[in-house]
Amino acid sequence: MSRTVMCKKFSKELPGLSVAPFPGEAGKEIFNNYSQQAWSEWLSHQTMLINEKQLSMANGDHRSYLKLQMEKFLNNEEVDRAEGFVPEAGN
Repeated sequence: MSRTVMCKKFSKELPGLSVAPFPGEAGKEIFNNYSQQAWSEWLSHQTMLINEKQLSMANGDHRSYLKLQMEKFLNNEEVDRAEGFVPEAGN
């Protein structure tokens, strides 16, 4: 049986992550308070930001930017989007 968490992003009980996404307190916070669905949606959004904004994980400013965007995304605050991105019809 998979573990469930009261997901802060979706405000309901959902399947949780099987492991913390990274070490430390921030990883524990995500593991204990966010669902697999919320984390998967963040990873998709993060990938879009990295690609569209040409971010480098070797750059500390870029990592800080993504951390801030992650916190906003998981807490349902306004986040950056790719400029000019229009989803295809039916998606």
